Amino acid sequence: MRRVVIIGGGAIGSAIACFLSESTEAGEVFDITVVERDFAYTQASSALSASSIRQQFSSPINIAMSQHGIAFFRDIGERLRVGDDTPDIGLVEPGYLYLASDAGEAVLRENHALQKAHAVDVALLAPDELKARFPWLSTDGLVFGSLGLSGEGWYDGYSLLQAFRHKAVSQGVRYVQAHATGLRRDGRRLTGVVLDAGGVIEADVVVNAAGAWAAKVAGWAGIALSVHGRCRSVFSFSCPETLPGCPLLIDPSGFWLRPEGRQFICGFAPPADQDPDDAPLEVDHRAFEEMLWPAMAARVPAFEAIRMTGAWAGYYEMNVFDHNAILGLHPDCDNLYFANGFSGHGLQQCPAAGRGIAELIRFGGYRSLDLSPLSFARILENRPLLEKNVI
Repeated sequence: MRRVVIIGGGAIGSAIACFLSESTEAGEVFDITVVERDFAYTQASSALSASSIRQQFSSPINIAMSQHGIAFFRDIGERLRVGDDTPDIGLVEPGYLYLASDAGEAVLRENHALQKAHAVDVALLAPDELKARFPWLSTDGLVFGSLGLSGEGWYDGYSLLQAFRHKAVSQGVRYVQAHATGLRRDGRRLTGVVLDAGGVIEADVVVNAAGAWAAKVAGWAGIALSVHGRCRSVFSFSCPETLPGCPLLIDPSGFWLRPEGRQFICGFAPPADQDPDDAPLEVDHRAFEEMLWPAMAARVPAFEAIRMTGAWAGYYEMNVFDHNAILGLHPDCDNLYFANGFSGHGLQQCPAAGRGIAELIRFGGYRSLDLSPLSFARILENRPLLEKNVI
């Protein structure tokens, strides 16, 4: 029986634990321990995310992972059922709407062609078509909008995390609340995970699923990892008017917004020179007043009268090399698996990534979906797999 220690019990780590602990025809049983420092998940991206899923990516691998993810989410009640407990993550599918000005038209058309070639249910809409479908939308300065017609929407990320965790525990996985502080290494292999209390969990396999703190874990093994926590603020607000059929909207100016019950939430990605690595989780309230509100009111005139009702901050686990996940083994260590750097896409990609890493550990290769484009090789060979649609 191989002993597997997963560092990080968020959605990625819990998905790996869940899939690896499944009974399979291969017959191998694993002794799995998940080390999670905070069972309340107060800083976990899984709990603080806006929790959305889309197919409108610019690379085939990200499209495939989200297609895998939406199929899993639609059937999550059965897939993660524990006895009579049927999880419900509140999935809705109103779509994503990417808006483009003249400057973004070529990229939008290029992405649209790729998406249609990979069976994404998406439509390009001219300004008059956008206005007919969304009369509350100002189309000033727009040349097109790309609307996902199915397979895109949002859900409760914390419920997803807990569903994976509950299923994993029901299959014999142990969760230990502790800080991992180091790795024991013997030549090309790790032999254990060191805990803050001074103990060591012996391991035949170690998985780095530490989210925004993944680079520190990699460093314990002497491996450089291009992953940093990037702080993102999310704001909730109310509006006296309703917006019928409102999807998740991404504006050319850089903000995004979507309905959340009877309210809305919104956010933005700061300019690169104002986006430091591993900054504290602090809400940027000034950005809402000075940038977000004016930009949103220009695009949706009804938002002139909004009122902010709350805000929070969470980390993007940003792979600064190319904004895509890093999955699998590093050639310098034979038993340390990486599942990091999802750059804001981790929740929607956790079913594909979780099953993929479980298959790598169990079989030595991918079975369900070939995730090899996301291996360490591209980084070591300086071959970035650039994702244009990062929000």
